[in-house]
Amino acid sequence: MSNEILISEVGPRDGLQSIKPVMPLAAKRAWISALANAGVREIEVGSFVPAHILPQLADTAEVVAHARTIAGLTVAVLVPNLKGAEAAVKSGAHKITIPLSCSESHSLKNVRRTHAQMLDETRNIVALIRAQPAAQRPKFEGGLSTAFGCTIEGIVPADTVVRLAEEMMAAGCDEVGLSDTTGYANPVQVKDLVRRVKRAVGDQNLSGLHLHNTRGLGFANVIAGLDVGITTFDSSMAGLGGCPFAPGASGNIVTEDLVFMLEAMGLATGIDLPQLLAVRKILSDALPGEQLYGFTPDAGLPLGFSPATKRSAAA
Repeated sequence: MSNEILISEVGPRDGLQSIKPVMPLAAKRAWISALANAGVREIEVGSFVPAHILPQLADTAEVVAHARTIAGLTVAVLVPNLKGAEAAVKSGAHKITIPLSCSESHSLKNVRRTHAQMLDETRNIVALIRAQPAAQRPKFEGGLSTAFGCTIEGIVPADTVVRLAEEMMAAGCDEVGLSDTTGYANPVQVKDLVRRVKRAVGDQNLSGLHLHNTRGLGFANVIAGLDVGITTFDSSMAGLGGCPFAPGASGNIVTEDLVFMLEAMGLATGIDLPQLLAVRKILSDALPGEQLYGFTPDAGLPLGFSPATKRSAAA
């Protein structure tokens, strides 16, 4: 188990796209700056999709431009196709993720493309990236969504996930990630699938998990991921976005709770937890009435709490 973990904050993309209010650009800039100041090293700041589909993310290019001014921050974006990737490359994003749903039914409903069509799109994006000067090429991740189950198809065979991981790497992705889009995963399943994908594509080519807490297993699944060598976890501040499959329950893992758990376990995230908790005010001010989740923000830090990041910095 690595003693240094990367938290990839996805709230500005995955969180904001899931709610109706549109956060003002100034608030997005303030939020991203505050997250970075608290020690968050990677933020998925938006998605290059048509504004009429996701008006919440229509200003992604402007958000990327701001985020790129922050030293040491990896600026990540999600793209559904080549057109989105062209905009992402033009913006100067450091990391691009294309989602490939392991459930073909979900893929057809979500992006209206089959697996074969998405793999073709992936190859086209790889060609685009490789045409850029070497120093300006973003990292390209294949995000395998519905990897642990689908609300349309139900069980997604592990063999399908492994095959698609291999095909995404063969298409030219730098790495793949596994996403529990529907919150179906359990710890045994997480360990098994991570091991199988790593055997297929190599340990170094699967580093990240995107987990949901829809059924209360999100943090147990994080522990399972840690046990099999995962070092990067996606999470969303305040669990922003909720979950349509369980009204009133958090969908995305709450960043504040994840950082608390990891730091309490002796795993450094590089994030100043009290400073991170203070960032929530930006959300409550910019999104009045929106439900903000988190046990740690509600309960407070334990008396005498000594985070791993602080201990490692003092060593």
